[in-house]
Amino acid sequence: MDKIKEINQAIYRYYSQKPQVSEDLIASILYSVESGGKRIRPLLFLEMLEGFGMDLTEGHFDVAAALEMIHTGSLIHDDLPAMDDDDYRRGRLTNHKKFGEATAILAGDSLFLDPFGLVANAELADKIKVQLIAELSQASGTYGMVGGQMLDMEGEERQLELTELQAIHANKTGKLLTFPIVAAGIVANVSEVDLVRLHEAGALIGLAFQVRDDILDVTATFDEIGKTPKKDLLADKATYPSLLGLEQSYDVLNQSIDQALAIFQKLAETQAFHTEKITEMIERLRLNA
Repeated sequence: MDKIKEINQAIYRYYSQKPQVSEDLIASILYSVESGGKRIRPLLFLEMLEGFGMDLTEGHFDVAAALEMIHTGSLIHDDLPAMDDDDYRRGRLTNHKKFGEATAILAGDSLFLDPFGLVANAELADKIKVQLIAELSQASGTYGMVGGQMLDMEGEERQLELTELQAIHANKTGKLLTFPIVAAGIVANVSEVDLVRLHEAGALIGLAFQVRDDILDVTATFDEIGKTPKKDLLADKATYPSLLGLEQSYDVLNQSIDQALAIFQKLAETQAFHTEKITEMIERLRLNA
């Protein structure tokens, strides 16, 4: 099964509803949806479900698609002149450079709101859908990604402490990477104790992802990352390499991955959880120093 294809089809199904209100808005939305990306967040969710021994259904792909939609909306807004002011994303013009700022703002708004309707109508038990919607709202809104973006803006051109940087990224990046891990546990109906462990594993994956991104901003080229490198350095933004140095940043990356994998291994002992696929995904976050 081509999981990425199924995720994309779930998004296309949503935006092919008739009658359409604005074709221009949908064109802007799909431009960013179709701009590539590894679909890491939804794939984490799907691989976790399979790890719990579940057969994937259309309802599962709807939840995965909803997660990718919110992430895509966040990238559109993150690239705006009022935020990071980026011209390129994944090797293509950013949404506001292609369609204008006003349309890009509305496309991002749609991609924040539409996913909740998609999850609400997914073919899953109502109790599970309510839990997923609450968890997704917490991960993406004021107490998650959006709140973290605000902290990030407030921290610009300031000498941040490590604890402040950790708070920014735990919310801005970490919460939406924690969601797929926890959401899989909700769908698989694991115990509250195991949900707490999944929250811990997700937070560690979120930390690893952000540290990796910070390292690549310093070490990678435009062709390798599809966006302007050294942007954080030029903007004098606090990052893990700027506070800890590259060597220690690599250590934090690897330790976070090791700790997350240890949690999954413990889960395998109590839940008959199959760790092979999720381990393979998380191991890909490692970088060679």
